[in-house]
Amino acid sequence: MDYPEFFNHIYEVTRQIPSGRVTSYGAISKFLGSPNYSRMVGRAMGECGKAEPPVPYYRVVNSTGHLTGDPAASRRRRELLEKEGVEVIDDKIQNFKKVFWDPSKEINYE
Repeated sequence: MDYPEFFNHIYEVTRQIPSGRVTSYGAISKFLGSPNYSRMVGRAMGECGKAEPPVPYYRVVNSTGHLTGDPAASRRRRELLEKEGVEVIDDKIQNFKKVFWDPSKEINYE
């Protein structure tokens, strides 16, 4: 697998997540045809800092709606999500099903 190219695809999908919505690492990897690569999506999110245009990495959470990773990073992600109107309590997205954005249903590449 060409990881830089795969990361670019991940970033393209992530940039399409609307403000105030979230998706999961697994939903992105499944959409990209690599359902067992959710950890690679997480790795890409960790390395997206210099990507242009910027990647809204904070809109990608785990499959149960939890913010994961370093506590300081989770705190920053929570702040960014709350600015967009997403309620987060104890690092868990509230109303997860309501704010969940599924790229398989939302992106149409015809």
